[in-house]
Amino acid sequence: MSALVAPNEVVTRALLRHVDVPGLDRRAALITLDNGHDHTKPNTFGPAGLASLDEAISAALAADPAFVAITGKPYIFSVGADLVGLPALADRDQALEIGRLGHRIFARLRDSPVPTFAFVNGAAMGGGLELALHCHYRTLSGGATALALPEVFLGLVPGWGGTQLLPNLVGIPAATQVILQNPLTQNKMLKPKQAAEMGLADVLLEPADFLERSLLWAADVVSGRVTVTRPEVDRDMWAGVLYFARQTLDQRLHGAVPAAYRALDLLETAKDADFATGTAAEDEALADLIFSEELRSGLYAFDLVQRRAKRPAGAPDKGLARPVTKVGIVGAGLMAGQLALLFARRLQVPVVLTDLDQARVEAGVAYVHSQIEKQVTRGRLDKGTAAKMYGLVSGATTAEAFAASTPGQRTSFADCDFVIEAVFEDLSVKKQVWAELEKIVSPEAVLATNTSSLSVTAMAADLEHPQRLVGFHFFNPVAVLPLLEIVRGERTDDATLATAFAVGRQLKKSSVLVSDAPAFVVNRLLTRFLGTVFAAVDAGTPLEVANNALDPLGLPMRPLALLQLVGPAVAHHVAGTLHEAFPDRFTVSGNLKRIADSGQPIVVDDEINAEVAKLLVVGDQPLTAEQVRQNALDALAEEIRLMLDEGVVAEAQDIDLCLILGAGWPFHLGGITPYLDRTGTSERVTGRRFLPPGAASLPG
Repeated sequence: MSALVAPNEVVTRALLRHVDVPGLDRRAALITLDNGHDHTKPNTFGPAGLASLDEAISAALAADPAFVAITGKPYIFSVGADLVGLPALADRDQALEIGRLGHRIFARLRDSPVPTFAFVNGAAMGGGLELALHCHYRTLSGGATALALPEVFLGLVPGWGGTQLLPNLVGIPAATQVILQNPLTQNKMLKPKQAAEMGLADVLLEPADFLERSLLWAADVVSGRVTVTRPEVDRDMWAGVLYFARQTLDQRLHGAVPAAYRALDLLETAKDADFATGTAAEDEALADLIFSEELRSGLYAFDLVQRRAKRPAGAPDKGLARPVTKVGIVGAGLMAGQLALLFARRLQVPVVLTDLDQARVEAGVAYVHSQIEKQVTRGRLDKGTAAKMYGLVSGATTAEAFAASTPGQRTSFADCDFVIEAVFEDLSVKKQVWAELEKIVSPEAVLATNTSSLSVTAMAADLEHPQRLVGFHFFNPVAVLPLLEIVRGERTDDATLATAFAVGRQLKKSSVLVSDAPAFVVNRLLTRFLGTVFAAVDAGTPLEVANNALDPLGLPMRPLALLQLVGPAVAHHVAGTLHEAFPDRFTVSGNLKRIADSGQPIVVDDEINAEVAKLLVVGDQPLTAEQVRQNALDALAEEIRLMLDEGVVAEAQDIDLCLILGAGWPFHLGGITPYLDRTGTSERVTGRRFLPPGAASLPG
């Protein structure tokens, strides 16, 4: 048996029992994967877990069963390899051994003389899904909400047969989607129906009696009463699909994610290579990637998202939070509509939208209703829940909603426990909103501002109860980006803050506590970053050179596309706010103002708009792409160090968490500080690293 040991492994036991199944004259062997914890701690495979599975397979086959089936504990099949143990691997030989060990044990199911079944009752990811792929047949529960091969997202490849088995089961287009496209699209999961339709499972069953029905279906297969047929895989399109996939990777990643390219190579191997050759190639790729800087950054980022995001640093005692039974939203524009939809769906309480005139109010409510209808059409909401949400969202003009009416009236703000504003980003406008609102709501009602850059303390300065104003900054699009910056003003009290964090959890957002500093975290860093790129343009660097300069980082979008998403006018406004606060580091580009004033798109069909380029007034000192890139990285390193020294967040980990969740910055960078450390930028610019050696990098 393997000498591999994972010191902190939570061992998933493979528990064997023999069961009688109607219609069969022999008992079946049922192996249940269970680590002894509830669904919040999923089954994983470390060395001891693999050894337990190996023993269970041996014992099952020794009993000469009618079939062998593997299932998981409630809600969880298995989510794959125990990632906690990966950094403990001492050398490449050990990394090779973990790949070979998984292959050897899983192959026993594929090579079994007895029919083998995977009863995928819940989440099946990575090595868990690969285990199921090794079985001869698969049933799938309609309640299995997380189905994926997410390895590339972390900086690995599916290393226990996935790159070889999946394309030869479902075809190369679907396999490329699952192994490459989904992980690189915010780690998108497959839905059970989608997985079944692509052929990943042989039958989709209801979750209520999933195990019983799976056993009966397996008996029918073994007895010949059911014949499983699978369409032949089209091998003629293999090369074309992979050629297109490689072009797409080059356009998106520019070579920055080694794991994606190794996965692509393995998918190419799967077309003609025998299984032993293909899995040996997986072993080599896995061993190389385990000892890569990108994986260490990916594991660090994964830990931030899975652990730190769920236990926000500095959050007050949950017991201080007040209940929220009604929400008011000041404003009825696009952002307000997105917020109304989110609050109604997650909190299931009445939500009132308000704006200056009836036309805007009606447009805001209509937007929310249209989005509810879209979710029903797409199967994301059932009609009953949708009907309830329709009833929860209402609107009124500001004059009506802010009237000193009797609490209990549907469109009154008087009995709202939580009010959030999404009005124009102007301090005087926001202060006026709160001054009017404070007259009608209770002293305990939480007032939340969605400001992206303004001072919460200044906004609360003239309030009678300034302690109940808190920053509650979402990122656009609200439904996609999970970050919520919760901003504590100088007088924000613990009860208000605790309520804000409680609401953030109910909204299923990841909240980070930030101090009341200009533009907080994400917008401050992105503005400094974009400002450096635009300074190069102002100096005479061609737009194309400046725009492509950051390609080696593999960011989710290039600077000009990001600027277009944010909106040049918004970016110019935030730059002005930060210039007032830090004039030595933040400039206000005249060219950015010209673009904002023109109203023209910067990028059209992924090409820079020639009409916008004509607007620019530039110097005669162009920079190279390398100079632009290094200036941008230097600026980020300097700004992050200053923010940490100012106490904007507790630690560098919170900076990285904000960039990952609020700006979509990739795991292979670890957010940004691991990348700045490993390139030497941190020490050169600030004199020291952000993280200790080995925290998000290879040891030594």
